[in-house]
Formats: sequence, structure tokens, C-alpha cells
Amino acid sequence: MKWRVILEPDIKTGDWAIWCPELPGCTSAGETEEEALENIKEAIQLYFQPESIELAPGARQPLW
Repeated sequence: MKWRVILEPDIKTGDWAIWCPELPGCTSAGETEEEALENIKEAIQLYFQPESIELAPGARQPLW
């Protein structure tokens, strides 16, 4: 699956900021364009990775 990303240089530091507008909070950065692109690939993978939740003793899981 392909996702649109926005890549912008930081004029002050020379680093690159990158984010995926369709995935709220999915952002990354890198010292080079290539590094930023690799980092956002990892960020997108992590965005979709299921998060395990530890329940307290006696708690019930949601029905949905």
C-alpha cells in the first residue's frame, strides 16, 4: 500500500521533516532526504502495528 508523505527541509538545521497527512501523528525526520524517507516507512509500519493491552486482574475485554 502506498501513502502520501510530505517532505520539507528545516532551513535552520538542514534536517528534513516528513509526515503522512492521512495518518494523524505519523511523523518523522532525518538528516538527509533518504534517511527521512526510510524513517517514515518505519513510522507507518509502527502506526498499523497492533498494540497489546495488559488488563488488570478481573477486568473484561471489550466486546467489539
